[in-house]
Amino acid sequence: MSVSSPAIAAAGIGAVLMRLVDGFLSFPSIFLLLALAAALRPSPLMVTVIIAVTSWMDVARIVEAEVRSLREREFVQAGRMLGLSGTHLMFREILPNAMGPIIVAATLTVAHAILLEAYISFLGYGIQPPIPSWGNMLEGAQQYLGNAPWLAIIPGAMITIAVTSFNFIGDGLRDALDVRGDQI
Repeated sequence: MSVSSPAIAAAGIGAVLMRLVDGFLSFPSIFLLLALAAALRPSPLMVTVIIAVTSWMDVARIVEAEVRSLREREFVQAGRMLGLSGTHLMFREILPNAMGPIIVAATLTVAHAILLEAYISFLGYGIQPPIPSWGNMLEGAQQYLGNAPWLAIIPGAMITIAVTSFNFIGDGLRDALDVRGDQI
């Protein structure tokens, strides 16, 4: 089977984009996050944007690997043989089959974002008081650890519960959306 010119161009664009992702991944995201948070005025919206800017690379790698895998499957090959357009194959065949891993990666990214927000707020670069944040609560509770340890225990427990909940949701969605059915 011959490979068409648009397929070669798409493979080249994909390779360039993945090298761009590799470049972003070469910087430790926590340092990039702290540098952006220190340079910009921290507001809840700005902190959300900063976390989104530093968190997209892992999801991009998962999406690229899943699309590359699905692109070689029999149902996509059959669609090509039938003469379906690349747009049709992408949006009607590949994307619906790639949604499971994307949704799971998104839930795990939300858990990671909660930790990042608490981390930068604890260090004073995130959401600023009087706006409540679990990181702010932990930072403010440091001086009361001897007299009122619950001031640190409760926000820490809430962070743990929230992150664990999103991880469980991600695991449950992975099991529910597994089209192979090879669950134990």
